[in-house]
Amino acid sequence: MAVETPETLTLDELDYQLLTALQLAPRGDWQRIGDAIGVDGSTAARRWNRLFRSGHAWISCLPAQLALPSAVLAVIEVDCVAGRLPEVAAGLANDVNIVTLEHVTGARDLLIQAAFVDHVQLGRYLSMRLGMLPGVASSRTQIAVTVHIEGSRWRLERLSDEARQSLTEGRADTRTKGRVFSDEDIRLIQALSEDPRQSAVRIAERTGLSPTTVRRRLDRLDAERSIVYRCEVARYVSGFPISVSLWCTLPPGDTGRVVSKLSGMRETRFCATLSGSANLILVVWLRSVQEVAAFEARLSVQVPELTITDRAVALWVMKLGGHLLDPLGRNLRTVPLGFWNDPASDAAEGELLARLRQAAG
Repeated sequence: MAVETPETLTLDELDYQLLTALQLAPRGDWQRIGDAIGVDGSTAARRWNRLFRSGHAWISCLPAQLALPSAVLAVIEVDCVAGRLPEVAAGLANDVNIVTLEHVTGARDLLIQAAFVDHVQLGRYLSMRLGMLPGVASSRTQIAVTVHIEGSRWRLERLSDEARQSLTEGRADTRTKGRVFSDEDIRLIQALSEDPRQSAVRIAERTGLSPTTVRRRLDRLDAERSIVYRCEVARYVSGFPISVSLWCTLPPGDTGRVVSKLSGMRETRFCATLSGSANLILVVWLRSVQEVAAFEARLSVQVPELTITDRAVALWVMKLGGHLLDPLGRNLRTVPLGFWNDPASDAAEGELLARLRQAAG
């Protein structure tokens, strides 16, 4: 869903409390949300609509476990030909498998997190899609072997303990690890992703399912925690406008202990074990660029086992959780997440296979 032309807003404390409430209960009914922040449901809904329609806040959703137990999350660094970065970024922005796309500092131009059905599809994407894209000079890829921390756990933390409890109590966790989604589940999640607070009737109209079926499936997916929700806010008003990616080395035996410490740090947004020599990537959100050195110093004291080998500061987070953003971090539109499929790349691979068969003959 496209939003109205972005404008600059100033958020007040009630706005931040509302956003925190929606981070805890993204599909909670408005009366429950209002009760938690001390206003009536209609006031909560009105404030949300103002933030949502101006692109300053939105809720994203994506399948937990990336929909398939064999799915692969890749961290891809892209170098662009001089002057071609905007062209490359625009060419990649609509790829449904790209979860995050950033223009960053350091030894790469673009930093990507992307999901694939398996390692074979990742290889096909790198060679037949990314490698053939005009303006791409080179790329380097690592696989996220294990994702330890992801963005849905990050909070603005503007609510009291009592208010937080009122929004989370009674929520059962019947998580199903590695479940395989049906085509109807995927279609429902993709329809839901444009606005996770839309009604079951609206989703039914878009998917061809009945409202009763939509409600039943959503209840099941929510109970299983099969959908990951994120209530996001434009970075310039978030209080944490700076995103920094840190590549680190860590003795394998220390991973559990270190991740436990990192998960307790307010700044931590994402953490994953990687397949390369830098075997851990950590993404943190900070209040200013000047905090980078101070955060790293604090990290070295709290987690001395960790050695930082490289870093990149995001200049423009162009895509986050399947949403395209402007330079200030305001939501422009949704690109529903899914697995990559490209007939042109399939044809190119078919031509390569034909040549290999001829050579073998």
